Amino acid sequence: MRRIYYLSTCDTCRRIMKETGTEGFELFDIKKENISASDLDLAKESIGSYENLFNKRAQKLKKNGIDLTTKSENEMRTLILGEYSFLKRPVYFIDHEVFAGNSTATVSAIKEQLGV
Repeated sequence: MRRIYYLSTCDTCRRIMKETGTEGFELFDIKKENISASDLDLAKESIGSYENLFNKRAQKLKKNGIDLTTKSENEMRTLILGEYSFLKRPVYFIDHEVFAGNSTATVSAIKEQLGV
């Protein structure tokens, strides 16, 4: 399975996708179609926790007064499924590996996995 969950209005997502290429990937703009529960659960299994998939810089956290330190894994899962901006992005599904976020290390790992 090769999928990319991204935000079409995010310059960083677009830059990373340009660097890695998108040929052979199913593309999902999370603003139009949020990540499915099954894909989110699969990503959690690969990455280790919903917290690691959570965009801790989302503006809606502050706007809604959400304190992540008090949230359980299931509560974080529910938040991500309910609001696209809470998903760390982009999220790459490359065969049996999942990569989330835009850190230099993550982008390098994606490129290495793709042989780019």
